[in-house]
Amino acid sequence: MVVAAAIREEIEIPEGVEVIIDNNEVAVKGPNGEDSRKFTYPNVSIKEEGDKVILETSFPKMKDKAMIGTTRAHINNMITGVTDGFEYHMKIVNAHFPMKVEAKKDVVVITNFLGEKYPRTAKVVGAAKVAVKGDEVIITGINKEHVGQTMANLEQATKIRGRDPRTFQDGIYLTSKE
Repeated sequence: MVVAAAIREEIEIPEGVEVIIDNNEVAVKGPNGEDSRKFTYPNVSIKEEGDKVILETSFPKMKDKAMIGTTRAHINNMITGVTDGFEYHMKIVNAHFPMKVEAKKDVVVITNFLGEKYPRTAKVVGAAKVAVKGDEVIITGINKEHVGQTMANLEQATKIRGRDPRTFQDGIYLTSKE
């Protein structure tokens, strides 16, 4: 029987980014802002050595290996968010009725969608920012999950129900991620 050794993953911290680790809570500060997250998986230890974040687990099982990769991806996304940020572009498509999309502080209001009497709303999650320019919606932020969930909320708010989606292709759809 072969016993697996410890797994160690290293994440480089770029210049201009500060990572603070306190009791499995990782806070990342950079030029675009600050993001933090608590990691609660018990078999993965997180520590900082010089300009690297070290993820370790001893005698790993399959779930431990998976959690090392997931934790690494989350920390990489946090570093990318505070340095470059995330930006999703969406397109407003309306063939039947002219749809009006308006971004407010924590909600996006869609009026006259398929000629409906009452407006539809989509929640803006966290610190994501939504800007409407003509027939394009731009969602930006430093937290990838907040930006992605805001984009999904917009798509779901304009989902066609009760009609043939091949004919009624109105809605707000993702065109690109940056």
